[in-house]
Amino acid sequence: MRYVTAAHSERTAKLPHCAPTNEVWAVLERTARGHDDAAPESRQLRPLRWGLVPSWAKDVKVGARMINARVETVHEKPAYRRAFAKRRCLLPADGFYEWQQIKDQDTGKARKQPYFIHPEDDQVMALAGLYEYWRDPAVKQDDDPAAWLVTCTIITTEATDVAGHVHPRMPLALTPDHYDAWLDPHHQDPDELRALLTQPADGHLDARPVSTGVNNVRNNGPQLLDETAP
Repeated sequence: MRYVTAAHSERTAKLPHCAPTNEVWAVLERTARGHDDAAPESRQLRPLRWGLVPSWAKDVKVGARMINARVETVHEKPAYRRAFAKRRCLLPADGFYEWQQIKDQDTGKARKQPYFIHPEDDQVMALAGLYEYWRDPAVKQDDDPAAWLVTCTIITTEATDVAGHVHPRMPLALTPDHYDAWLDPHHQDPDELRALLTQPADGHLDARPVSTGVNNVRNNGPQLLDETAP
């Protein structure tokens, strides 16, 4: 999966198309460093690296395999359960890309057709994510900005509606009335937290075939959202 950050083509000439291990924008709540847990949190918009690296990981390369976390098991998997308890974030997005395997009518060979999936009303989605801190052992000083890497993952569920015709999984989103509860690090009941998660746009999604140019992570721009013949 790749996704498009909340910057619609009518608002910008160059869309941020986000791919795994890229930096992505996320909203989160944190207590200021040096304060105890009872101190008030501040809401932040900050870049995170997509691909969660657990604090106990020996190498950052593990993050490339942890771009998504399944909602069915995210609260109990060792890599995610601590972050699910108190390090949750929102990733604003206009939509996301998925690929469907189809057979070429001319050659008979299978190929992957990309689709852009987005809310029918083109409203911004707030994708549910988790974030984690990883300490680089190669950096000696804790106060060195290079000592800490902050990474994230996107929570996914079984795909339904038009998204289910393209790919079996899809990201989860939150409605505005659930933002506060999801971001609050003091809210740690797993069942209540999972109840906040819904399908993007409550199932009202549209999917359109787009250029295979999106297959190359170096390509960017609003033309990647243009509908093409599948």
